[in-house]
Amino acid sequence: MSELSGQSNATQLIEPFNDTTELSSADVRAFLLRNPEFFAEHPDLLEKIKLPHEHKGSVSLVEIQSDQLRQKVRQLNFKLNQLVTIAKQNEKIYRVYTDLNVQLLRCESVAEVQFTLEDVLQERLQLSSAVIKSFKGPHAIPELQQRLFTEKRFKNTNFFFGRLSQHERQLLFGENPAESVALMLLGDNRELGILGISSSDASHFTPDMDTLLLQQLQQVLNIILPEMMGY
Repeated sequence: MSELSGQSNATQLIEPFNDTTELSSADVRAFLLRNPEFFAEHPDLLEKIKLPHEHKGSVSLVEIQSDQLRQKVRQLNFKLNQLVTIAKQNEKIYRVYTDLNVQLLRCESVAEVQFTLEDVLQERLQLSSAVIKSFKGPHAIPELQQRLFTEKRFKNTNFFFGRLSQHERQLLFGENPAESVALMLLGDNRELGILGISSSDASHFTPDMDTLLLQQLQQVLNIILPEMMGY
């Protein structure tokens, strides 16, 4: 026993097995999981163990680990590039909405507001249309349709993202493309109307979108529109 006392833990665990002991793959797997340092203590085994590879024939564990590491690095680089691209897009959108809010505060009529929304959102973000549909006045949405629409799309929120029925698209956007839309109710008491922004891309506006920038836009419109609309 004195000779065994100086051996590594890995050897001590192997020693109880004799030539007649049959080790299952589960036994070997369990042993390696319990002793992750095994190959560090026996690095020569890494080169001796060969595994089949569909393109390279037999390769060592070191080669497999190197390939796996290179693949992980490629995946991480791809994800990093995606994050950088998204960050740049988000920065662009943030700057557009910041500039838009400043321009809106300089408007003196609903027509100017409408033109500014169209000019900025369509030209700088390549959206299809931006419209204000009022709840009062000669061009207002009929009262029954107002009620049905708000009950369906704004039941528990002032925002809606996603797709509309053909009738709803016609009601808000006329003949303009509106495969997906962002809608917001205007007015502190939801009394002014609806701002609708549409895209020809069905996946552009989705129900899980964040409302932060649109909330800021809504706040600006709720400040400037009531007096312009005679409230």
